[in-house]
Amino acid sequence: MAERSTAECTSKLNAIDDALYVIGGKWKLRVIASLREGHKRFNEIQRVSVGISARVLSNELKELEMNGFVKRTVHAQTPVVVEYQLTDYADTLGDLFLALAEWGEMHRDKIRRER
Repeated sequence: MAERSTAECTSKLNAIDDALYVIGGKWKLRVIASLREGHKRFNEIQRVSVGISARVLSNELKELEMNGFVKRTVHAQTPVVVEYQLTDYADTLGDLFLALAEWGEMHRDKIRRER
C-alpha cells in the first residue's frame, strides 16, 4: 500500500467523519432501507424498523430530510396524510449498502470460525 501524507490521511478521516455524521448511528441506514421499497407513512416505517421509538424516528427522518436523503410530502386531506420517500440522492448510497452487507457477512463468518 502506498504511503499517504498526513494531509491526505487527515482529509480522508474528515470525509469519513462527514459521512458518519450524516448516516451514522443505529437507525439512519435502517430507515433508508425501509424506504427503498417505496414511499411510506410514519407508522409503516416504525413497524419495519423494529425497536425504534416515535421520537427517535421523528428525529432521524428530520435529519435525513435535512441532508437530502428523504422527501416529506403532506397530503392536504382529512385526516392529513404525511408520506416519506427517498430522493434520487439516496440512490448514491447503493454501493455503500452493498459494501456494508458484504463486509458484515465476512465479519460474521470470521467471528463464527474463531469461536
